[in-house]
Amino acid sequence: MKIKGYKKDIPKFKGTHGNKQMDLIKPTKQNNSKHKVRESIASLLDELMLKDGMTLSFHHHLRNGDYVLNMVMDEIHKRNLCDLTIFASAIFPCHEPLVKLIEDGVVTQIYAAYISGPVADAINQGKMNKVAVMHTHGGRPRLVESGDVTIDYAFIAAPTCDQMGNINGSIGKSACGALGYAYTDAHFAKQTIAITDHLVDDLLDNVHIEGRFVDHIINVDSIGDPEGIVSGTTKITKNPIGLRIARLATDVIKHSGYFETGFSFQTGAGGTSLAVANYLKELMKQDQVKGRFASGGITGYIVDMHEEDLFDTLYDVQCFDLDAVKSIKDNERHIQMSASRYANINDDNIVNDLDFVILGATEMDTDFNVNVTTTSTGEIMGGSGGHSDTAYGANVTIIVSQLFNARIPLIKDKVICKTTPGETVDVLVTERGIAVNPKRIDLIERFEKANLPLKTIKELKEISDQLVGKPQEIKFTDEVIGIVEYRDGTVIDYLYKKA
Repeated sequence: MKIKGYKKDIPKFKGTHGNKQMDLIKPTKQNNSKHKVRESIASLLDELMLKDGMTLSFHHHLRNGDYVLNMVMDEIHKRNLCDLTIFASAIFPCHEPLVKLIEDGVVTQIYAAYISGPVADAINQGKMNKVAVMHTHGGRPRLVESGDVTIDYAFIAAPTCDQMGNINGSIGKSACGALGYAYTDAHFAKQTIAITDHLVDDLLDNVHIEGRFVDHIINVDSIGDPEGIVSGTTKITKNPIGLRIARLATDVIKHSGYFETGFSFQTGAGGTSLAVANYLKELMKQDQVKGRFASGGITGYIVDMHEEDLFDTLYDVQCFDLDAVKSIKDNERHIQMSASRYANINDDNIVNDLDFVILGATEMDTDFNVNVTTTSTGEIMGGSGGHSDTAYGANVTIIVSQLFNARIPLIKDKVICKTTPGETVDVLVTERGIAVNPKRIDLIERFEKANLPLKTIKELKEISDQLVGKPQEIKFTDEVIGIVEYRDGTVIDYLYKKA
């Protein structure tokens, strides 16, 4: 199959064994210049050797409050460049101005772990000349270290920066906390540009990204709105169904055999996932069980557990709310980690040390495959992020979801897009029962002894089908608009334009 803008020999997913790459590029930058500050983005771009076909990188720690990508690309648009690749850790609705650049042929390809909003809509409509490449959070540093992606210019949204280019994400008016996805960009780009709204004269004591990796500094009025960090669902659900699912998921943790002092835990920022964290907090106090670490994108709920001494350490790749931003600034056991340390298969990564991860799903099939990349009607609306990374690494991967929502069923015969392979998913928790992957005989035996409401995933599907019926099949053209890469770089699925 020939795919526009993708490698000729397409490496297909064959299993979750993980193809580590041995020949890796190492960062060698050592820029100790004391003359890095430039007047403006426009003047710097005039100075740089920009040309068609380059790759520009951005990171998403300000999430839906990010201004940097739009500021840079607005200036790029004025320079009659074309065929550029955007290597972004994630794209949010705030990046809507990119659509015009896609339509004009300025941007012809996007790599990202998550894409939502108008840019996703433009890709769905087939407006981009080359396929979108949807990787995982751990796949992002792997792509760069392996040489599959070469970053020409990396633009770092720097909440605080000193005159040498040292960056701290936790202080300044636009503080966003951890800068985990920007490490690779800064370390490996041919040139790295720090864009800050808090340029200080004194050298920073607490440095997240060292100045030797930064080549230029630009001081602007604002790099973003920190309130935009809190985008999407970052509050505990009040929905009784969601709370029942969370309670059952906590029972799964309790009776799994892994809930003991020293365990490790990660959850997302969805309402049900956060409710699991809340119930887990009660359970840990009740059973006097203390965790070793919690990881991932950290929220205030996990910070509270740490401050109540329920977890020794927090490992954070991106702060999901402002409580987490404050915590990583003040708390020495709230530790920032790079995306590579978090989930890169070539690194000694944190996800491989997880006991439990709580994840969501748009769709599942009876083989436990999970889709979090598209809607149930087939449009791109998200992406793996760390979904398949953590599912692979955790001892118990738990999906929490309603069996159906607004008459749209969770469980299908076949997911529209396989984001996370079923062989890495252990348990599905719904309001109408718990399904355990048949390969986890150990968990099934434990949950039977605990009288948890077990059903097979096929039984849950039958219940759903009886209540809401089977959805109509979605029709697609044969035009590939996106590639979904598994964490080792093999292609786990394709995204097609809808008919």
